[in-house]
Amino acid sequence: MRFPFGFADDPFDKPPCRGCSSYLTEPYVKCAECGPPPFLLCLQCFTRGFEYKKHQSDHTYEIMTSDFPVLDPNWTAQEEMALLEAVMDCGFGNWQDVANQMCTKSKEECEKHYMKHFINNPLFASTLLNLKQAEEAQHSETAIPFHPADDPPRPTFDSLLSRDMAGYMPARADFEFDNYAEWDLRDIDFVEDDSDILHALKIAVVDIYHSRLKERQRRKKIIRDHGLINLRKFQILERRYPKEVQDLYETMRRFARILGPVEHDKFIESHALEFELRREIKRLQEYRAAGITNFCSARTYDHLKKSRDEERLKRTMLSEVLQYIQDSSACQQWLSRQADIDSGLSPTVPVPSNSGRRSAPPLNLTGLPGTEKLNEKEKELCQMVRLVPGAYLEYKAALVNECNKQGGLRLAQARALIKIDVNKTRKIYDFLIREGYITKA
Repeated sequence: MRFPFGFADDPFDKPPCRGCSSYLTEPYVKCAECGPPPFLLCLQCFTRGFEYKKHQSDHTYEIMTSDFPVLDPNWTAQEEMALLEAVMDCGFGNWQDVANQMCTKSKEECEKHYMKHFINNPLFASTLLNLKQAEEAQHSETAIPFHPADDPPRPTFDSLLSRDMAGYMPARADFEFDNYAEWDLRDIDFVEDDSDILHALKIAVVDIYHSRLKERQRRKKIIRDHGLINLRKFQILERRYPKEVQDLYETMRRFARILGPVEHDKFIESHALEFELRREIKRLQEYRAAGITNFCSARTYDHLKKSRDEERLKRTMLSEVLQYIQDSSACQQWLSRQADIDSGLSPTVPVPSNSGRRSAPPLNLTGLPGTEKLNEKEKELCQMVRLVPGAYLEYKAALVNECNKQGGLRLAQARALIKIDVNKTRKIYDFLIREGYITKA
């Protein structure tokens, strides 16, 4: 009879008893003459002299137990394995849950033992690696040069940018695709006593797992090959095309996985070239209709056409002035709007329409909560868009926070965050851009 300090290949593996198929608890018996795979029996089947195929009751055997210390005299090998298994199940740092799962040690004992023997234990460190690092440190005379890398942004989990990046995690260089595919396999164990139906069922589960792995790899390959990890940079590249080509790009994106990255880009570039050719042909047809036969005359024609358009615009502006000249308030609003347009800003003051409807008067902010928190420009904005100060402050905080997370904010994102009238959203968005609270994406 032998009492070895033996373990299975996987310390967390729980093999069944070959006699009664029950879960084996220590101590149990392992036949020293049968195997592989190991022939294991519980103490009850061993005392009954269980025999199966080549195994005989008079074979030599080993008693498998882990009731002995390994790293600490007060901790048995079985408790060491239970601690590691509890940390794997509950997560590092959740010491109260680890202690509850072990049932034999307290929270402080689990934390102290794990940190001492599995984290700060110098025996577990790589001696060769430490020697190599020490040697490199002795021979390094200058600072390590910095090489910038094209590292994608690192958004917070489940943020809008994280969803745009398809759940890409730069620290792991991996995606959050079907993370629980392995759960279906964790309890599967192939044994010789399985029936044909049970064996076929287990094979089918493994085949399903393989198909999920292939799908996960296919999605990762599509995103990497097409440069979809950094979506913002991808959108910047799209903006170099005209509006019509951008719409085509958006429509044909779903077919990119069929063509491949290079073929898809060639397809889009060919359509962009076609659009440019059609636009040039249309311009030449316009010259021909105007009786122009050479490019020198075409340049003169373009210059005169631009001048005519400017004169037409001035006449339109003059007609607008004549409409509002009798109303001093409307005239002042029109002049303010033109001043904003000339300075490159979006107008924030509404101009009365010519449809006969009178615009709503400015909102009176006297006595409204939150008015004291606004500056003069913000008060003017709330008055013109008829927005109470409290709601404006909430909308402003939401837009500023999202802009800080994303590094920029688009108007479409602002409309998705604050679900109010789109015209009011546009005015608030333009105002925050103009005042420097947020930046465009």
